[in-house]
Amino acid sequence: MRKPTRRLAIGGAAAASLARGAAGFAFEYWDVFTDRRFTGNPLAVFTNADGLTSERMMEIARETNLSETTFVFRRPAAEEKKKGIRTRIFTPTAEYDFAGHPALGTAMSLWRPGAKRVLLEMNVGPVPVDIRPEGDRIYGEMLQPEPKFAEEHSPAVIAKLTGLRESDIDSRHPIQNVSTGRPNLIVVVKDRAALRSLQVDWKAVASYFANGDKQRSFYFLTPDAPTGARFEARKLTPRVEDPATGSATGSAIAWLVAHGIVASGETIAISQGGEVNRPSMLYVSAERAGAIATKVKVGGYAVKVWTGQL
Repeated sequence: MRKPTRRLAIGGAAAASLARGAAGFAFEYWDVFTDRRFTGNPLAVFTNADGLTSERMMEIARETNLSETTFVFRRPAAEEKKKGIRTRIFTPTAEYDFAGHPALGTAMSLWRPGAKRVLLEMNVGPVPVDIRPEGDRIYGEMLQPEPKFAEEHSPAVIAKLTGLRESDIDSRHPIQNVSTGRPNLIVVVKDRAALRSLQVDWKAVASYFANGDKQRSFYFLTPDAPTGARFEARKLTPRVEDPATGSATGSAIAWLVAHGIVASGETIAISQGGEVNRPSMLYVSAERAGAIATKVKVGGYAVKVWTGQL
């Protein structure tokens, strides 16, 4: 029996392109916050998504099944110079206004030799990424949205939600909700043993935050870090553990500088991803502005793994 043909409904310029016999939608696969393939945080970048609907992008993101997939929409050069290159971010379950490793990886994908900056226009607004080639490596650094400092939380409550003992948490500084595009509760634990013992009760977490911002999530740090990093971090979600989280490290460095743990303007390294065998390194800085922080920068290396066509 002949199997039925599955048809993909694609409209606009994309349909016209496919009708002309074009290969389809080009994408690149990057590992971000690393200079070695098959480490860091993987990202799929569709370099010209003109013609794809929001529904189709959501389906593609579910198919890649990565933490994020980005879709780039090209515009006239003068408009891109003024506003940035339009970029949308999708997870397998939702569209995000901003995320760090998609911003860095997309900028790396769009960068061409000779350029010093790639300006992206994301839902959160313009995100400039400065690019610096270093021999056979490429380093990028993004300026994140200005940090917003919000409510504080009790160590006893957070310990109960995350499987920690209250004594595991460094209570000299508050557990605080900070956002540089996405909100994160910054939790500092005393050592790597505590960091590795995390067992988050996601049902209890959802109940605890039910009356507030449901996008809140945890970013755990410890100064008991491996050689080369000032802190080691973990970012757990109900679906996966993220190997490198640029938005969360932005929140973290804003918090660290605001509380005087890291000096204003100092660049430090944060390692992440060891627990999921995707080691990553993120380089971050911020400047002190009164009781808060400003000019949050998050940088790292990225490497292209492969290219393809959809």
